[in-house]
Amino acid sequence: MAPKGKAKAGDKAGKANDKAGKADKADDKKLKAANVIKTRHILCEKHSKAMEALEKLAGGAKFDAVAREYSEDKARVGGDLGWKPRGSLTRVYEDAAYALAPSTCDRPVYTNPPIKSSFGYHIIMVEGRR
Repeated sequence: MAPKGKAKAGDKAGKANDKAGKADKADDKKLKAANVIKTRHILCEKHSKAMEALEKLAGGAKFDAVAREYSEDKARVGGDLGWKPRGSLTRVYEDAAYALAPSTCDRPVYTNPPIKSSFGYHIIMVEGRR
């Protein structure tokens, strides 16, 4: 029997896995409930330019700053597309966006690799879901 207050190595791993499993289930519930999302994106016509933007993001740059520098979209406000109901964006964009957890421009969770649509290559992040 393990001394009081000290868990066996297997117990710690089991508890950590239980917590991770609960967090995954909670995230799944949040992601399935949304019918409207607020997204930002970086749209590049060429794949190479989208990859340059991804390098900047991986280096710690803010999403909105990279969007202003690299995006070729009309959304000049840091790639902000605002709140969009399900069905109002292209299918490939929506599929990728609804699979992402919400994040902030300072610590973005984004699509990697970029998503290809008829408009070009999108790097997408989600700011909110409802």
